[in-house]
Amino acid sequence: MSSNLVRITAAGLLAGSVALAGAASAETLRISSGIGQQHFWAGEHMDPFMEAIEAADIGIDFEAYYSGSLVTPGQELGGLQDGIIHVAAPLLAPYHEGRFPLSDVTQLPTLETTSELVTDALLELMDSDQELKDGKSFYEYELGDKGIRGWPVGATSAYSLATTGIELKEPSDIKGLPIRAGSPLHTILLEELGTTPVTMTSADSYEALSRNTVEGTILSVADWPSYSFEDLLEYAITGISMGHWESYLSMTEETWQGLTEEQRETWDRIAREIAMENARYIDKREVTVRENTSADGTTFVEVSELSEDMQAHMSNAASQTWIRWIEQLEGNGHPAKAAARQWAELIMERGGKIPEGAAEYLQLN
Repeated sequence: MSSNLVRITAAGLLAGSVALAGAASAETLRISSGIGQQHFWAGEHMDPFMEAIEAADIGIDFEAYYSGSLVTPGQELGGLQDGIIHVAAPLLAPYHEGRFPLSDVTQLPTLETTSELVTDALLELMDSDQELKDGKSFYEYELGDKGIRGWPVGATSAYSLATTGIELKEPSDIKGLPIRAGSPLHTILLEELGTTPVTMTSADSYEALSRNTVEGTILSVADWPSYSFEDLLEYAITGISMGHWESYLSMTEETWQGLTEEQRETWDRIAREIAMENARYIDKREVTVRENTSADGTTFVEVSELSEDMQAHMSNAASQTWIRWIEQLEGNGHPAKAAARQWAELIMERGGKIPEGAAEYLQLN
């Protein structure tokens, strides 16, 4: 790959952001990831995307930045708008609290879903012109209104509830347990389960797990190696998805309009292809990591193997998470019920399932 990491200070970039705001005049785009290359959204999405764009020979090259060296997680939107970066890979929408209210829809609990299924569903959701509110589709409501162009990265595999060793067999085992939450929606789910949610990024939670400040986390098993959690997490409940975390490959509308028609067409095609390739990689990695950690002593328990009380407790928490998320956002004026219904339909069309109580609430049965 011809991309080279050019070390320029943020202050220097700000000084030159006006001159480089348009992509066509710059020819080289600054692309930034808040996560390191060991993560599947950097090494297995951002890198292949850059390689494919440069190989297409359409006049676009990249300066690549990793691990938040230029823009940290949760600051991508500001970095794009201020011209510090041209491309966020990805824009971590859930860390921009309140700015992308409907994007957490992919984190709603589901059953029998994979990264490939969810990524495909999100592509259709973002392409849809179905109105949610005031004539706006999901894409227009979440991205277009902010002057942002975006494409999905590969969804994480299903999030699982994992602990540093505490076995969760009955509802009483989970009550009050400090568990790491990565988003407001995860906080709702953990509250419904009866835990004590502790909000922090995955990158910040290694020390907390090591010191037992938190006793567990909600995270996809495929993500464990990204944060060196394989030796920390010893017990996980599987068979029920705590949702799938999604984020966006993104740029400003100004940068997008600065590209030629050929560049835009090629970019859009490659972004879609790489998203699905990334999803397939993540599904395979989920299997591999689970096999490796099982061999090293981690216990994986299917929710169907738990007591009837625990199964009912988790199912009810999953349904209530849908309902609370919808009603909370609706109370703030957002079309969450319409978005949730559209998302549930896309999931079910692809063979996934949603919790029974949520389906009844959305009148999908």
